[in-house]
Amino acid sequence: MSRALVVARRELMAAFDSPAAWLVLALVPALTAVLFFVLGGFFAAGAASLRDWFAAVPLLLVPVAPALTMRLWAEEFRSGTEELLFTYPLRTSELVLGKFLGALGLLAIALFFTLGAPLTVAALGPLDWGPVIGGYLGSLLLGAACLAVGAFFSSCTRNQIVAWLLGAVALLVFNLLAVAATSAAMPEWLGGILWRLDFGQRFAGIARGVVAVDDVLFYLLMTFLFLAWNGLRLEARRWP
Repeated sequence: MSRALVVARRELMAAFDSPAAWLVLALVPALTAVLFFVLGGFFAAGAASLRDWFAAVPLLLVPVAPALTMRLWAEEFRSGTEELLFTYPLRTSELVLGKFLGALGLLAIALFFTLGAPLTVAALGPLDWGPVIGGYLGSLLLGAACLAVGAFFSSCTRNQIVAWLLGAVALLVFNLLAVAATSAAMPEWLGGILWRLDFGQRFAGIARGVVAVDDVLFYLLMTFLFLAWNGLRLEARRWP
């Protein structure tokens, strides 16, 4: 675990050499403020609540998460440095976990910069901080799953733009599964499965301030699965 943290620190520091990281850190707070206060009708609602803010997090992560992960492996493959990376005394699992934790750290920083929203709401009225804390923890869990998806697709190509597109499309599909589940032509048993796999529906309870154990386990399982597939992709390149 300590060696994975070394990789994570290296990735986090290297991320700030990329304009994409600075762009995400600037856009996430700005977009959330515009969506919540301007377009979300917060002032018209007349209630000190961040429910609408958290409800927008799944769709916000569709472009953001792949932007944070598109360079993780694609850039290594493009520049040929993955061969040097494989010579380090690190297991594949430590490389995968380290790069993932670096991206998760960057996402945590971006979410930290959005704290201006709840502080503003709290200044305007009595805000219940319990659901807000739960919402941020849920956002990190959802973000971890989205980053794992993005990291997997970054390991599938050497082009960062392709990695971003693949990750964004995959996350968009994960947020539209509930729509497909309600289709009249969808068998009931398959619709139930798709509904449970939808990232947005899983997050709906968290947006209301209810952090259910099955939702937490779902995001942890999705994170584990995509990181495991990421590792298998790297092993296939390491030992062709």
